[in-house]
Amino acid sequence: MWDEWERERQVRQVLRGIARQRVALVAQPGNVWVIERALQRNNDVEAALATCVMRGWAEPLFEDLPTNTLTSEGKVRPGPLFTRTESHYKLTEGGWAVINRAQMWTMLGVLLAGLSLIATFVVAAG
Repeated sequence: MWDEWERERQVRQVLRGIARQRVALVAQPGNVWVIERALQRNNDVEAALATCVMRGWAEPLFEDLPTNTLTSEGKVRPGPLFTRTESHYKLTEGGWAVINRAQMWTMLGVLLAGLSLIATFVVAAG
């Protein structure tokens, strides 16, 4: 059971990771996006991304985009400009709702409305 909670937490962390990404600059020629705070990909992150897509929380923005990683100094690594291809994702409205915990706030509002209605009947009857 604890493993299941941990996997759900990782899915939500990946979802927040998608939300934190931003384009630092558009390099020319070729309109190459340099993305800050990009997701560090591994098998667990890929599985979490697939889960987000399956649940409708994220969708592909670009599929099979040529990709490379910069050095810690922000320079292009020696060798070929692009070393692999990756899909890049964007959040859907459902994904933003999960991040902002919209369902919890809605349920809390319904609960408070129900309690207010009960309190009204109790006061009116007494």
